[in-house]
Amino acid sequence: MTSFATLDKTVREVDLVFFKGTKDELKAVCTGEGAGTVSDDITVTVIQDKGSPQEKVVTLQAKAGVNVRELLIGNGINVYQSVTRWTNCKGKQLCGTCIVNVTEGAPNTNWKSMDESSTLRANPDSYRLSCITFAHGDITVETFPPVNKDQWTR
Repeated sequence: MTSFATLDKTVREVDLVFFKGTKDELKAVCTGEGAGTVSDDITVTVIQDKGSPQEKVVTLQAKAGVNVRELLIGNGINVYQSVTRWTNCKGKQLCGTCIVNVTEGAPNTNWKSMDESSTLRANPDSYRLSCITFAHGDITVETFPPVNKDQWTR
C-alpha cells in the first residue's frame, strides 16, 4: 500500500478530519489540486405539514456537513411533535423525538448508527433523527412524518 502523506516520528498528537468523497477527491484536496472545485454550499428543502392545507415548502442554504436539527431549529422550523417541543433532550440523541423523513438525497447524509436504527425500527428506513443527521449534499426532508404508535412506548 502506498501513502501520500507521512508524519515525523516525533508527532504525538493528530487531529482527525472525516472526509466524504472518493479516494481521488481526497488526494486532490490534500495536495491542493482540487482547491475551489468543490462547493461547500448545499440546499436543504423542508416540507412542513405535508398533505395539510397549511403545507409549506422552505428552501434553506447551508454549508456541507450541517446538522439538520440545528439548521431547522435555527431557521424557526419545529422538528418536535406535541409537548416534546419543550421536553426534548436538546439534540443529545436521548429522546428520539426529532424525527424527520429524508425523502430525497439520503445518500448525502451520514449513515444511520445502530442506535438510531433501533430507535426508529418501527418506521420507514427514510426516517432519521434530525439531531444526529448531517447533510453533506442537497436533501429534502419532511417535518412531522407519521410515526408508528409504538415509537412512543420505548
